[in-house]
Amino acid sequence: MNDSIKMIAERLKGLREIMEISVEEAAETCGISLETYVEYEKGEKDIPVSVLYSMANAYDFELTTLLTGEEPLMNSYSVTRKGRGIVVDRRESYKYQALAGNFKGRKAEPFIVTVEPKETDKINLHGHNGQEFNYILEGRLLIVIDKKELVLEEGDSIYFDSTKPHGMRALDGKNAVFFALILE
Repeated sequence: MNDSIKMIAERLKGLREIMEISVEEAAETCGISLETYVEYEKGEKDIPVSVLYSMANAYDFELTTLLTGEEPLMNSYSVTRKGRGIVVDRRESYKYQALAGNFKGRKAEPFIVTVEPKETDKINLHGHNGQEFNYILEGRLLIVIDKKELVLEEGDSIYFDSTKPHGMRALDGKNAVFFALILE
C-alpha cells in the first residue's frame, strides 16, 4: 500500500481510539465486516472514501482530518484556487481533489474526481450514507448503481441515493473527470 493510505489508516485508528470506539462498533457504523475494517486500519487494504465519510459523519469529525491530518480552519468561506484543492491519491486509478477541505462543519463534500482507465473490467461497488451528485467534466464514465449500468459523457450528470452499491470505470482508455458532491 502507498504511504498516503497508511497515514490515513493510522489517523483513522488514532481517532477511533481517542474517541473510545471499539473496532466492532466502527465496522458496524461503516456497514462492513470486522475483518475488512481491521485490514483498513492496518493499512493493508485501500480505504474507500465512503468508509471515511461514514466514520466522520457518525462520530462528528471532519473528513479533512482523516485525509490530511489537519483540522479545517475556515467557517465563513473557503476558496480553492484552480488545481489547489487537497489532493488525495488513495487508490491506484482514482484521484480525489477536495474542494472545501479547509471549511469547518461542511454539510456536503465537493470533490473533483479523476478516474484513470484500468486494464480490468471489474468495478468495485461501495455505498455510503446520503446522496451524491456527479457532473462529467471530461471523458466517458461507466457508472453502476444497484446493478444498473449507465454511460455518462461530458456534460451529463447523475444524482443518486448513495446508500445503493455503486462504482465506476473510465471508458475509451482515457481519464474520466467529474465533479462529485456528496450530501448528508
